[in-house]
Amino acid sequence: MTNELKESIRAYEYPAGTWVSIGHPTVAEVSAMSAFDFVLVDTEHTAMHLETVENLVRAVDAVQEPTAAVVRVPWNDAVRLKRVLDIGVDGVMVPMVETADEARELVRAVRYPPDGIRGVASGRASGYGRDFEEYVRTANGTNLTIVQIETEAGLENAEAIAAVDGVDALFVGPADLSSSLGMFSEWESPGLADAMKGVVEAGHRSNTPVGTLTVDPDDVETRLEQGFDFLIVGKDTSHLRTANEEAKELYDRTVSRIGDTESGGRD
Repeated sequence: MTNELKESIRAYEYPAGTWVSIGHPTVAEVSAMSAFDFVLVDTEHTAMHLETVENLVRAVDAVQEPTAAVVRVPWNDAVRLKRVLDIGVDGVMVPMVETADEARELVRAVRYPPDGIRGVASGRASGYGRDFEEYVRTANGTNLTIVQIETEAGLENAEAIAAVDGVDALFVGPADLSSSLGMFSEWESPGLADAMKGVVEAGHRSNTPVGTLTVDPDDVETRLEQGFDFLIVGKDTSHLRTANEEAKELYDRTVSRIGDTESGGRD
């Protein structure tokens, strides 16, 4: 088995993803049609059930683009991880990892025995049993495993976490990290910039790529200049809100301009 997204991240080829938090397959499908390298489906801060996640992954897979599906689970929990992996995703992202021991627990959770503790069963990942034995033999180490650094403890232990065998990439959660450091939403703060730079440097010392989220596409250049190796560029709800606000603003300006012209003409 091969994983093109994992290989691209590990080769520092700057793959780009987009964030999906709306639990409808159309959103995932349209996002995948935009030629992103991957779609990140968030289940940490959304109300999605597993059936919904599976349908979003199907929607991504149905698009005739080489777009991977990555799911962010709510917690570093072996049960949640195995259920997501059985769907047949290309990778998982795990929040709030703070120590190397927690990272090792994660790696064991995503691997079958004897390397890990993932439960063995047929499912969508193995073609509903058609490729069962081959899948179990070859799955270990194939899925992309991304660890989020978003707390003060995680920041302090970032280098040790990055060095854990089986951790493919680190990912900075800007909102949680800023909150943990007592500078929530101070996006231009030198302290936050230094913390993010610290994660990047810690990852690179272990040859582990580091990514982050840019809700505002205008931040892409800044993040790449900071040394990040891959980005999630924007999220569905932000794109929807911004596009709606821009459309309404344009409408209001046009109504005002035309109304003033017509009013003057009627006088």
